[in-house]
Amino acid sequence: MRPIRPFFTVRRGGGARRTTSPALAAVAMASALALTVTGCNSGDTKADGQASASATAGDTGDTGDTGDGKIKIPDDIRKKLKEHGIDIDRWKNGAWKNWNKDDWLREADEFINPIIKGLWNPDRMRRANDPDKGVDDNDLSGDQGVTDQTPAPVKAQAVAPTYHVNAATAGKVFFDSPEGTMVCSATVVQDPAHPGKSNLVWTAGHCVHAGKKGGWYRNIAFVPSYNNAGKSADQLQNATKDEVAPYGVWWGDWAQTSEQWIEQGGSTGGQGASYDFAVIHVTPEKGSNGKSLEETVGAALPVDFNAPAVPKVESITATGYPAAPPYDGQRLYQCQDKPGRLSINASDPTMYRIGCTMTGGSSGGGWVETGSDGKPVLVSNTSIGPVTSGWLAGPRLGTVAKGVYDSVSKKFAGQ
Repeated sequence: MRPIRPFFTVRRGGGARRTTSPALAAVAMASALALTVTGCNSGDTKADGQASASATAGDTGDTGDTGDGKIKIPDDIRKKLKEHGIDIDRWKNGAWKNWNKDDWLREADEFINPIIKGLWNPDRMRRANDPDKGVDDNDLSGDQGVTDQTPAPVKAQAVAPTYHVNAATAGKVFFDSPEGTMVCSATVVQDPAHPGKSNLVWTAGHCVHAGKKGGWYRNIAFVPSYNNAGKSADQLQNATKDEVAPYGVWWGDWAQTSEQWIEQGGSTGGQGASYDFAVIHVTPEKGSNGKSLEETVGAALPVDFNAPAVPKVESITATGYPAAPPYDGQRLYQCQDKPGRLSINASDPTMYRIGCTMTGGSSGGGWVETGSDGKPVLVSNTSIGPVTSGWLAGPRLGTVAKGVYDSVSKKFAGQ
């Protein structure tokens, strides 16, 4: 087990929000936790900005749906773009890089995510990485006094390719932020309104919205079974789009996170971590061929909003694409461990915590346990973890998470 030290750094954004110093002591945590947003930055975009809680998307070029694979921009999206002073052509040609705070949409119903065909090419996806950021200290004196001993690190195990065979619901979420091109992990989940035909993806709130000082991120897209063959970064240098995204690029046409994350979440500190989850509804970049995301990948996980308390959960498996060293973000990994409890604020629900060496980039990845029916069920997602890569923590999914999930499902129930 790692020695216990008093200060931490937790990163949000493109990976687990990570801590620079190791382990929380078992109960008394009057020490400071320094957390910093972990996004994955390719260095190709620099600007200033914020992100929000619900999102819409439409193609930025085609205006009609003629049945030939072209995507139609719904009238309501065009209207919303116009209301926010967004010219669709200028947006497509780079205006989205303007992160002026007056233009950075923040509120839950403000997210707009027009599809920019070809933006997420293999090189741009491959170069999304996980930069370290500054460290600030935050007092954890609000701890509920129920945090368990820091878990021993569990070495992440590489998922055997093909990923579609061994982890069909896993994939990557790509997005743009003021700091550049970012990446998170995510999971295809079931949609109660469309059994067997879900277009829902589960990830972390900090993978879609910047929190209290920001707004909605832009160009949010999901790639299931990214790098399905498990090739190395070198082997992907000249990869085709079919190699890195064999099941297509799916743009978020709506996204929702918790109001708690929007109001409390930050680039530094553990604020909002207990509510750090999001649901994205997606649509294919190439236009619909009649198949949903679930039908395309052949699987979707149910979500358990009444998962047992920590002492009753024997084992949780976390899945993700860690991008910070010693990983490179191109391959899928998993950690399996018995969870303990992590409490950051007395007023917030206790989080799950497991030993795991995955790093930034794994944020948003699904946490799965065996449900009462003996089948896998999603119970959390990666939210925070130490820079020293010894553990990960994720929120327990309760009534707030269910409200987010049901809201997105109901929005598309009649479609």
